[in-house]
Amino acid sequence: MSKIIFDSGISLDGFFAGDNRGPENPMGGVSAKIHSWMFNQKAFWAYLGVEGGKEDTLDGTYIRETIARTGAFIMGKRMFEEGEASWPNDLYKADVYVLTHEVREPWVQEGSTTFYFINDGIESALDKAIKSAKGKDVRIQGGANTIQQFLNAGLVDEFFIHIAPVFLGSGIRLFEGIDKDIYDIKIMEVLPSDFTTHLRYKLTKKSASPTK
Repeated sequence: MSKIIFDSGISLDGFFAGDNRGPENPMGGVSAKIHSWMFNQKAFWAYLGVEGGKEDTLDGTYIRETIARTGAFIMGKRMFEEGEASWPNDLYKADVYVLTHEVREPWVQEGSTTFYFINDGIESALDKAIKSAKGKDVRIQGGANTIQQFLNAGLVDEFFIHIAPVFLGSGIRLFEGIDKDIYDIKIMEVLPSDFTTHLRYKLTKKSASPTK
């Protein structure tokens, strides 16, 4: 059965991305600071289909395991627009559902990646993604606002964050505006490495209070 997950890097002060995000400045220019652990791994570059990376450590194992368990992706329009011009063909190797108000035909790439543009809300995107995932997990790719929508709707089962040892000072916070009363949260795993700390959490929706 599919789980609904997200897997995100953040700074020590909780920022998912920097200021002034856009197609010409993806993630507000902070990707190298937050994701250096990933860029250092051969597994990351192998996923892109190119040579790269200096190491193949526990971090690389983590990357491979996360890739293997993911069967479909959901992302917001802003993240899609930042990556559309620069992502390599068939980056995701799965169906990707883009939340947008734009009416657009699916973008079928060479390989196994197809982008579908969803105009009728997060539940619709999730239903379609679960069907595409065929029992694997559905990953809410980002950006932060999209992750927040799924969290606040009580739809997330598990998440992973990778805390980079940097302060950004400003930007877009991953957990801005989260409803604190939706979930019971359990730490499932803590893995330190040279460039980040990996944390895995399980989310269980709190039982509704009985009606008096």
